[in-house]
Amino acid sequence: MPATLEGKVAIVTGASRGQGLAEARLLAQRGAAVALCDVLEEEGVATTEELTRAGLDVRFFRLDVSQETDWTTLVDAVMQWQRAINILVNNAGIINRQSIAQTTPDQWRRLVDINLTGAFLGIRSVSDKMADGSGGAIVNISSNSAFSAHYDPAYTASKWALRGLTKAAAMEFAERRIRVNSVCPGLVLTKLNSGSPHLAPMIEMTPMKRAAADEEVARLVAFLVSEEASFITGEDFIIDGGFTAGAAYRRVSEETGLLG
Repeated sequence: MPATLEGKVAIVTGASRGQGLAEARLLAQRGAAVALCDVLEEEGVATTEELTRAGLDVRFFRLDVSQETDWTTLVDAVMQWQRAINILVNNAGIINRQSIAQTTPDQWRRLVDINLTGAFLGIRSVSDKMADGSGGAIVNISSNSAFSAHYDPAYTASKWALRGLTKAAAMEFAERRIRVNSVCPGLVLTKLNSGSPHLAPMIEMTPMKRAAADEEVARLVAFLVSEEASFITGEDFIIDGGFTAGAAYRRVSEETGLLG
């Protein structure tokens, strides 16, 4: 039986669709009041209405994670709504898919502002509210690219940096009863990437021979913010079907017959 999140108040960024939506939905299904946050207002409002009709306690808030003033407004609004913040999932992120030579400084800064600075601002904005209450749990959505390299240097650098931010924040806030961990997905199948040409070769390289469903990542997030993970902080959790464990070596073994 999954741990209940009854009485908890969660903020999930990038929650209008895809993986963020799956995370927000599952936290709400397990009893949390969830603030769905995104710059995609039309999708966010529609999604929130759908979840509300299903009996879930959710609200949509427009949030540009790279803007400190947006975070201040959000935290004030959530505190007015629920008078507590217990959970933060820093899920919002973008990709660039360009080499160093192709990436302009403005493109680099925009990606880092969203993927990394957005998480920093989120942690900074909610930490006092969590500490003043019963403590809290923060999950930063990184990537298995934070253990190797993605052919997108800005994205890769931001995800490596998220791991560092996670560990530094975990140490800083441990005595204030705030746990901070990162989740590092590999290939996740969503409506947004279902037709992408990189899916088939990535799946072929993955030892489990499939992509993750966004609900599988959401279940890991839900565990980490629950009391079942009460002694876990400062850790990185890879969820990629074994890809990081040695996909390239497995491929060589398959092609040379060493796996039988």
